Amino acid sequence: MSMLTPPGMGGKYRITGDTYPRMRPPRRRGRLVAAVVASVAALGVAGWGTLQLIDVFTGGDGSVSGHAADCRTKVASAAPVKALPKPGTITVNVYNATTRSGLAKQTADELKKRGFKIGDVGNADKQFDKKVKGTGMLIGPATALDTTLPVLSTQLADAERRTDAARKGAELDLVIGDRFKALTQRPAADSAVTKLTAPEQVAAVTTTKKKTC
Repeated sequence: MSMLTPPGMGGKYRITGDTYPRMRPPRRRGRLVAAVVASVAALGVAGWGTLQLIDVFTGGDGSVSGHAADCRTKVASAAPVKALPKPGTITVNVYNATTRSGLAKQTADELKKRGFKIGDVGNADKQFDKKVKGTGMLIGPATALDTTLPVLSTQLADAERRTDAARKGAELDLVIGDRFKALTQRPAADSAVTKLTAPEQVAAVTTTKKKTC
């Protein structure tokens, strides 16, 4: 028996040689699992940090912030608003559909003072005579709906507006109704006309212009 053979292990189990065999403990799976978990955690922290950096530079909504935001400049530009015809280009026929005499001439004279051109003046025909129950009626061709009729309506705000597709020419009719008392007060009417016809009237439009950084 060799001197290296531990007591009690003679016979069947024998160790020969001059040195003891090197005994290694079994590998532990726990260490491997811990290493994998640590790696996953490190990757998660790195990804979260990247997202935080993106939020810092984009402001959280995908837009560029900080220095990059300075590269966008808002520029105010003016878009012209289409001006409607001025009273001096509009011819108005004034007709009285009431039983009160003299209203057509009085109204026509006042409209003339306010800059409108005057056409025919007299009593309304059978189609409207004593049939206009409101303050009045403004009648024009189809093309007048968004052009001359709005301008004339500033002089009698409560008047009904009508267009006739078969009507020829550009003249307008003002038919005075039963509830008519007077035209709109001149200061208010003049102010309304100015808003519609002033050629310098513009609407501010804000646009964003990008400049190269």
